[in-house]
Amino acid sequence: MKIISGKYKGKVLKGFDIDGTRPTMDRVKESMFAMIQNHLQDSVCLDLFAGSGNLGLEALSEGASKCYFVDYNPKAIRTIRKNGEVCNALDHMEIIHKSYQDALLFFQRENVKFDIVFLDPPYQANLISTVFTMLKKLDLLKKDALIVCEFEHEELSSIFPLWKERKYGSKKVYIYRV
Repeated sequence: MKIISGKYKGKVLKGFDIDGTRPTMDRVKESMFAMIQNHLQDSVCLDLFAGSGNLGLEALSEGASKCYFVDYNPKAIRTIRKNGEVCNALDHMEIIHKSYQDALLFFQRENVKFDIVFLDPPYQANLISTVFTMLKKLDLLKKDALIVCEFEHEELSSIFPLWKERKYGSKKVYIYRV
């Protein structure tokens, strides 16, 4: 797993061995970032269920100004920090060891709002629609924000309008625009 473009291009990331995670394949990530390329510059991003931090680090590499990385797994938190060090990106990162619910409530209290949210939760958990509801209720999205979702079989709510979609075998990437 590596950064595919931008200022950290070619940096090799760790994280294939974190229980409960499934890193985004490079070809899926490449397509995903091609779809949102024009929205990355100076954006504030959230990599929820961050795992290795792969998606958030790619966003930073391609011009995002800041990314918040959230995961509940202590091994994932250590891996995100190591990958941030490899990319020399720690100055642009906030790494948060909390459940997704506690993190979203924290962002509301701190008045943090996002331009881009990456949602790649464990496939069997069916959490994307729940996160959509919280993002809207807690008012965590800036105008014209994007929500980038990677999933397999989950039925997603239609709280936000679907902007773009792609399928890669059993995996799907849906991008919503607020």
